[in-house]
Amino acid sequence: MFVVERHFAEKFDPDEATLAAVDQYHLDHDIKWLTSFLSADKKRTYCLYECADIDVLRQHAVDLGIPADAITEVSEFAR
Repeated sequence: MFVVERHFAEKFDPDEATLAAVDQYHLDHDIKWLTSFLSADKKRTYCLYECADIDVLRQHAVDLGIPADAITEVSEFAR
């Protein structure tokens, strides 16, 4: 599981066509999007994914033309 931190110069406000293209990319490349968080200023996202490895997410950012400022492998912590 990975968290991808993205920084945007402007407020993040994608249209439905962009979101549909991202969803299709995930299906085509065996990436499972779990959830995303948006910062209060709407200029950073934190997205949680399951995929084969970190390189898949690096290529995801390149192919879609979106930032990937930090990618961190994580595991669930439960008490």
